[in-house]
Amino acid sequence: MKLICGLGNPGKTYEKTRHNVGFMIVDNYVNGEKFSKKFNGLFIEKTINGEKVIFLKPQSYMNLSGEVVRPFKDYYKIDSKDILIIRDDLDLELGHVRIKYDSSSGGDNGIKSIINHLGNKEFYQYKVGISNDKNRDTKDYVLGKFSNEEMIILNEIIDKSKDIIEDFIVGKITNTNDFFYGEKR
Repeated sequence: MKLICGLGNPGKTYEKTRHNVGFMIVDNYVNGEKFSKKFNGLFIEKTINGEKVIFLKPQSYMNLSGEVVRPFKDYYKIDSKDILIIRDDLDLELGHVRIKYDSSSGGDNGIKSIINHLGNKEFYQYKVGISNDKNRDTKDYVLGKFSNEEMIILNEIIDKSKDIIEDFIVGKITNTNDFFYGEKR
């Protein structure tokens, strides 16, 4: 069984913000299917290529994501290595994504919470670059919406993420996969 968790903040205020890239990718993959609610998370259980998969969007705020991921891991008896966390990354340029296994939080408070609640970092992180505007306060930047130009690149990433998710489900993702979309800056 696999757990694919998109990180974000709940509520209309945060829709389509940089911090909600994980939610956007999960929503695109499940394509309008109805979520159920459990353990303060919205989830869908599916069977894909013979593998049971839970798609999860924690409804705690980003910084408390571990409080939602841990109960799902325990309830469904999912190994940490079978968890994929999809999140934004300030250190990657928009258009770049990276998959890492057994990686640090890189300063991301949602990942810190997950590591603390799981007691390990032996899960996969799918990091989606959102760039970093050093002239703006980090909190304001990550909670800001994408420009129309940025959305063109992001929509390509969201679409191609379907393949990455399916590769994870069937075990084709390794620790050092890097993918690049859009124009390099």
